[in-house]
Amino acid sequence: MSVAESIETPVEVAAENIGGIDSTRVSLEPGINVLTGRNATNRTSFLQAIMAALGSDRPSLKGDADEGSVELSFDDGHYRRSLYRRNDTVVFDGEPYLEEPELADLFAFLLESNEARRAVSRGDDLRELIMRPIDTDEIQAEIRQLEDEKREIDDRLDHLDDLKNELPGLEERRVSIDDEIENLEAELEEVEAELEELDADVEESQSRKEELESTFADLRSARRELESIEYDLETERESRTELENERDRLETDLDDLTDEEDGDESPERLQGRVQELRERKRDLDTTLNELQSVIRFNEERLEDGGIDLGDTMDEDDAVTDRLLAGDSEVVCWTCGSEVERDAIESTLERLQELHQSKLADRNDLQEKIDDLTSRQKELRQRQNRRERLEERLDSIEDDLAAHGDRIDDLEDERSDQEQRVEELEDDTESFDDTDYSEVLEAHRDANGLEIEIENLEGERTEVDDRIAELEATIEEREELDDRREEITDELADLRTRVDRIEDDAVEAFNEHMSSILSILDYANIDRIWIERREGTVKEGRRKVERTAFDLHVIRSTADGTSYEDRIEHLSESEREVTGLVFALAGYLVHDVYEQVPFMLLDSLEAIDSDRIAALVEYFETYADCLVVALLPEDASALDDAHNYVTEI
Repeated sequence: MSVAESIETPVEVAAENIGGIDSTRVSLEPGINVLTGRNATNRTSFLQAIMAALGSDRPSLKGDADEGSVELSFDDGHYRRSLYRRNDTVVFDGEPYLEEPELADLFAFLLESNEARRAVSRGDDLRELIMRPIDTDEIQAEIRQLEDEKREIDDRLDHLDDLKNELPGLEERRVSIDDEIENLEAELEEVEAELEELDADVEESQSRKEELESTFADLRSARRELESIEYDLETERESRTELENERDRLETDLDDLTDEEDGDESPERLQGRVQELRERKRDLDTTLNELQSVIRFNEERLEDGGIDLGDTMDEDDAVTDRLLAGDSEVVCWTCGSEVERDAIESTLERLQELHQSKLADRNDLQEKIDDLTSRQKELRQRQNRRERLEERLDSIEDDLAAHGDRIDDLEDERSDQEQRVEELEDDTESFDDTDYSEVLEAHRDANGLEIEIENLEGERTEVDDRIAELEATIEEREELDDRREEITDELADLRTRVDRIEDDAVEAFNEHMSSILSILDYANIDRIWIERREGTVKEGRRKVERTAFDLHVIRSTADGTSYEDRIEHLSESEREVTGLVFALAGYLVHDVYEQVPFMLLDSLEAIDSDRIAALVEYFETYADCLVVALLPEDASALDDAHNYVTEI
């Protein structure tokens, strides 16, 4: 689901073989749900079961089981998830509540190992964690796409401005043509009147008159045909020139591409390197999952104080041996010998250090993969560009050859037509020695005027068509202006989106941290706040400007003097609260409550019970269903009106 539904009915959860759970069925209510009990009562396992049903891939299977399942129902929705052990890894199937659980894993499922919750005490990059769900590469791609579209619109608008400036000249030319035609038609009427008088005065044979008129008719036709041929010839030559100019530009672009190319790189070769790195990353992911499972399992066993082994094996006997009742020594659940608790804790610390080292290696691999993928995309785009240029150049060469053939044909036609016009002009000259010289001259004048009128009418038609075309095209401007304004707003939104999220995250943390400190009343802590600042960081092979989140702790002495302290000097309780508030800031900034109506909390023992009660009440404001795992003495500080679950 993409949008969370408010929970208005009880939430039914049924789980089998999740964490340390054999089988259980629990009913939750909207509001605060308290899972209360001693250690090793499967409270954390039950939270994992809820996570699995909601879509997380982080829950684990029971150690002695090959498959498990969980079902979650509320209102009209029913969600089921199955877990299977395959080649020492756990795979998931089914229809969970969330399609993408990343936001919920980071900011809603706040178990002890939650990354956002631990980020403060580990000194992690707080900004990176808050911004991790944001695909900045996709944002940059959207920005580039919109910038390209905006440039195209700007070019089109400039062109429309040019067209608009062309209109007045065309309209003036149309008026001028009309005036010229009117004058020529008046002159033609005078010549035709003169011809009528000459025809009336001159006695000639009908055949001689018809021959004269036919000769002039043929001459007019031949001259029009010659003009048409010359127009076509000029058009073909202009088209050839445009193609030659385009060919030169494309050849320059192709040369530039060739100069930029690295002969040792190709998309195919880079694909092999990317595939190799991805395989290494998958191996690291598998190792990290296994390490995380081992760490989580050992943390739970150590926290729960062990499992009492009797003759009959209970739910965790498949993977653990009995822990002794004393606090200093335990029975190791892997080898069965008695060892100091400190030795196991030391081993656990080394496992956690190894996990962090492997995580750093994985992040380095991801950076390399991102760099190579970006380079591969760039090379493919350049390769596609080269292919398009070469295809267009081939097409231009074919078009140039066709235009060359057409020009040759038109030049031959023009030569033949010029000869035809000369012959007809010679024929008309033959009438000069006759008694019809005045008639001949009048016909020539009329012929010339008719041709001029026809040419002007043709030009007027072209001007009318061009004006109509320009007026229709200019009507696009309003639509283009609207789209340009939309793009400008979208670009402004995209360019400031990252900044807004960072600002909102800092503001949310600082605001809620101030409120929490006021409510929980920690001694001599005046303020804990995040400062957003600009800095230079390395991303892959490049150094880029990027913001960083600096966490500040302000304390005061007995005499009221304020000073800045370091986060590691905070008590465990204060660090836990700070981590939870940071997670809450991410929960609110990314609107996680719009995707999942649940928030899960456990491992709050470092915080005293009264403060836990206040903290739970504060967090409940932002989630429809808050599920928190507490020891009985901590749960006693909460209101009895909440839903309490004592058996899982």
